[in-house]
Amino acid sequence: MANCHNLFGEFNTEVSLTSNKKTKMTTSKDGLRERIRKYFKENHSEYIPKFYIQGSYKMKTGIRTKDDICDLDDGVYFFRTPDVTATTLQNWIWDAVNGYTSTSPEHRKKCIRNIFSGDYEIDIPVYYKIDGQEYKLAVKNNGWEDSDPKALIDWFNENKDANGKIIKTIKELKAWCDHKRNKMPSGLAMTILAMNAKDKIVLNDRDDILLTDILREIKKALAQKFECIVPVTPKDNLFSDYDENRKNNFLNNLDSFLSDAEAALKEQNQLKASRLWQKHLGTRFPDGEDKNEQSNSNAATTGGAALSRPWGK
Repeated sequence: MANCHNLFGEFNTEVSLTSNKKTKMTTSKDGLRERIRKYFKENHSEYIPKFYIQGSYKMKTGIRTKDDICDLDDGVYFFRTPDVTATTLQNWIWDAVNGYTSTSPEHRKKCIRNIFSGDYEIDIPVYYKIDGQEYKLAVKNNGWEDSDPKALIDWFNENKDANGKIIKTIKELKAWCDHKRNKMPSGLAMTILAMNAKDKIVLNDRDDILLTDILREIKKALAQKFECIVPVTPKDNLFSDYDENRKNNFLNNLDSFLSDAEAALKEQNQLKASRLWQKHLGTRFPDGEDKNEQSNSNAATTGGAALSRPWGK
């Protein structure tokens, strides 16, 4: 059975954020923060912005898409009760950052998106917080909703494995969704599904086996109930607005991926195995060597792949 662990290592490097991207995003993030501070000092001095990097960048699960685009979420926080609407506060952020890039910012539902064309995006969600209440996220034309991105980061850090295996698997799952697109689940959804699946398996040292085990547990969980609950406030179901077409598209892609993953683990020729992985991860996944594995590796691989089982069953 072909061992593709080394190929997954190369793939993870290929989809991960480069040091150059990180440097440029950090510089842009700092520049946007400075514009926001200046704008509020000059126009709304009663509002003092604070900032917190959140999302995949903070969790180290960010990827570069197949278009070589990546993103950073940088929340802006006001520790006071706003006397304007959520949309107005978002508009003020838009006014503050407008002109920083050649492309005008996008006023999206839950953030102001700054587009650095062909390179990366920086999303700025807007929050307020007062004692005794949850963090409130501004939602365009819809007011405020409870949301605590820091709690999500804390949950992730408390539950991830010490060796970073699940981080690599999450990147692979996100790269799969990016390759397939067509309204596949968000990065947050895949992160939550993978973290839930992690608790039901032994984390294998081989990346190809680990990914297969995670896919299998995700399929089992969704077969019982098609949902993805955010584990912290607001604890909403990220699949609540999926229609049948979107649901079936995801589940059919999941079935196909798991089937080919299991076939790849059984395939003796590494090149043939890599071609099975490429069907779902794209051409950034490297070709394997056109050689067969020694048959004495079969028992070890079979044993490793069989470790996906819920505890207590």
